[in-house]
Parts: sequence; C-alpha cells; structure tokens
Amino acid sequence: MAISPSVPIYPISVAAKLLDVHPRTIRIYENEGLISPSRKGQKRFFSKDDIHWIQCLRHMIHDAGISIPGIKKLLELSPCWEIKGCPDEKREKCSAYVDRSSPCWERANLACAQQMGQCASCHIFLHAMKKTQQIFPAYFSN
Repeated sequence: MAISPSVPIYPISVAAKLLDVHPRTIRIYENEGLISPSRKGQKRFFSKDDIHWIQCLRHMIHDAGISIPGIKKLLELSPCWEIKGCPDEKREKCSAYVDRSSPCWERANLACAQQMGQCASCHIFLHAMKKTQQIFPAYFSN
C-alpha cells in the first residue's frame, strides 16, 4: 500500500537529510511562516509534499535570489488555487475562486477548503490566521 504524499512521516532529522540542509534551516522556514509541519508533542513531522515545498523554497532563495520576505509577499499576492494547483472541477465549487472579492482565508467557512478539510494544511490560510491572531489577540485567548 502506497503512502499518500500528504501524510507526515519524516521527523525533522530525516527531512533535513533528504533536503541536505541543517535542521535549523527548516526551523527558520517554520518561524517565518513558510511551512507548517505536523506535530506530535514537541516533534515535527514532514510529508513528501512538505519536502517538495521546502525544495521549492530553497530553489527560490538560492537559485532565483528571492528573499524570505519576498517569498512571503509573493504568497500573499498569489491566489490559493494557483499555489495548491486545484483542478478546474474543484475551482468551480470554490467560493474563493467564483467570487474573488476577498481571499479564501477570509471566508474559510465558505471556501472549498473548509468543505474538503484543507484549511488546516494550507500555508496561506495558516499564515493569515497567525497574522490575525497577532493583530487581535483578545479574540483568540482561552
């Protein structure tokens, strides 16, 4: 049985070896909000999709010369369906695609990602939520 590429199975040490980077590099990407690994307790776990995304980040930083703030700005400006590579049939059902007046993360309760349970893994959504929590911490306190 094949394991889905979205299943987090690699601990940070293995992910770092696969990527040929120091684990600290991966932690920097996490602290910058570019990746959001799964966690079990204090341990981070990465999927094949995460590994591929980090390879893309490394390419943009080292080969294309784009800074981390530049990547973050590009991600803010790019529609989620382009980043996630949503097929046409999925886009047609997506409220964020049909009505582009506001980004998907501002309408997470209506977007296709909510229906399909993908907001929790969408780095665009997670980054927007983190930013919202920083601006309005009282709404997110227990």
